[in-house]
Amino acid sequence: MSQFLNLASFGNVGSRFNLDRIRSDFSSVGTSISKLRPPQEFFDFRRLSKPANFGEIQNRVGFNLGYFSANYIAIVLILSVYALITNVLLLFVTCFVVGGVYGINRLQGQDLSTPFGKYNTSQLYTGLLIVAIPLGFLASPISTMMWLIGSSAVCVGSHAALMEKPIETVFEEEV
Repeated sequence: MSQFLNLASFGNVGSRFNLDRIRSDFSSVGTSISKLRPPQEFFDFRRLSKPANFGEIQNRVGFNLGYFSANYIAIVLILSVYALITNVLLLFVTCFVVGGVYGINRLQGQDLSTPFGKYNTSQLYTGLLIVAIPLGFLASPISTMMWLIGSSAVCVGSHAALMEKPIETVFEEEV
């Protein structure tokens, strides 16, 4: 059994959660925020129309996914936050795992000394895993993810298919 479960590999988990990498990811989020289209343009109901055929749907979706990509990412993030808020157990499990990994990383490879004994990082990650997996199954993350995928596809897909291209781009294509 021990050959299938190598507990020493859990010690490498802390190196994957590097704070410098997380900071660079947040800076890329800042550049995505600058690409957000204003709400007046995103919710321009005068440009909503029923597409004539499937070719026009493909043309609109192809253009709008690139043009409104930052807005669509914001919609998916808002739906994700909504899904976490409405599934409190999943929110708790997520915070528990993130807090546990953060706490174990704060030890910087040192053993945790408690009145009950000393625990190394491998044992702490294993304990976190043993607690988080059953709670994770109870939190139903798969159904939440399926709801998120479906609701995002409906919101983004319907907006992208029904929103006409801006007039400026139509004239640029004809030239």
